[in-house]
Amino acid sequence: MNKLPEKSLRIGITIGLHHANESLWSNGIKQNAVYLAEALKYCPSVKSVCLVNTTAVPITSELPWDLKRWPTFSFDMAKDNVDVLIELGGQIDAQQTDYLKRRGTHVVSYCCGFEYVHAMQSIIFGRGMWGSNIFINQRYDAVWMIPQVENISKHYFSTFRRRPAEVAPFVWDPMFVRKRAQAFKEHGEYRPRKGVKGKRISIMEPNNDVVKFCLYPVLITEEAFREQPDSIEFLHVTNAERLAKESPEFVSLMLQLDLVQNNKAAFVARFDTPQFLSEMTDVVVSHQWENALNYFYFDVAWQGYPLIHNADLCPELGYYYDKNDVVAGKNQLIHAINTHDDHWQEYTKRQREIIGKYLPGNADVTAGYERLLFNLRQQDPI
Repeated sequence: MNKLPEKSLRIGITIGLHHANESLWSNGIKQNAVYLAEALKYCPSVKSVCLVNTTAVPITSELPWDLKRWPTFSFDMAKDNVDVLIELGGQIDAQQTDYLKRRGTHVVSYCCGFEYVHAMQSIIFGRGMWGSNIFINQRYDAVWMIPQVENISKHYFSTFRRRPAEVAPFVWDPMFVRKRAQAFKEHGEYRPRKGVKGKRISIMEPNNDVVKFCLYPVLITEEAFREQPDSIEFLHVTNAERLAKESPEFVSLMLQLDLVQNNKAAFVARFDTPQFLSEMTDVVVSHQWENALNYFYFDVAWQGYPLIHNADLCPELGYYYDKNDVVAGKNQLIHAINTHDDHWQEYTKRQREIIGKYLPGNADVTAGYERLLFNLRQQDPI
């Protein structure tokens, strides 16, 4: 037999609530849990999927999401009603693990962060990621990781979690960007601005670590401005207000740029992505290191905005440039500025077709998770 009985598995996915009325829209990790839940519902072997809160915050009607669509329980409420617990957004302790194992429940570590980089920066720069009280569960039955973290974190996961890390399908859904963009003009989707000469460029890297940082996108925009100054109306760099206030090194570099010297750039605070796209953006320029799939790219491309990026796991998306090639990025930016409005509708349609292979219900996504579940259930819980 090479498949599980249909509708046989009850699956829980952990989240960690901080507030009784916490929103699913407040951070990426809960979105990840929901996307995974939606994908698993399509697996033939899956009977039910629920979210399992690992904190003491109570589950009440104050939670602002549909509890019928995404049933949410405390660990104590869920512990006797799951066959597989996927630890994603909240960690269970040794005692909880032992209880599940004695019931025959399989426990999966679902790794969706670039933890090696986090650990490295925490250790070197004293960021206090966990201090001296770290708990790494030694009894996972499987370790699943999303594709973009494999290259740099696979063996970090495998060694510390004592299981070989396997790649799980990346999954995304437009539900959140659609929900957030409902209130904006054209539902926040890209539309050409008529009667304007230059484009508004947005760089929206988090700037919290080396993985997604704004410097290369700034250089790409600077090179484009030097070549075609009239084509750029203004540059906004979000999540950069702190850098402009606290980093003299950052300020000294930015002061060298023609964009800054010509008052064509601003380094501003954090903004909601759909709102900033709708109200302030014509083109997005991005750069990543070791994070070649992320939700931000999909939010931007799904809404039809030209995306200049170097994510080599999805090079067919947007306008791709290779690695750290600023000149290639500049050429793609100028190409988008000069031609995008001639085919923006076809571009939006094409982006959604490309993203379709990552959506819950895609046949390959479903088959990938069904295979992982089958392999998991062939072994006795550790």
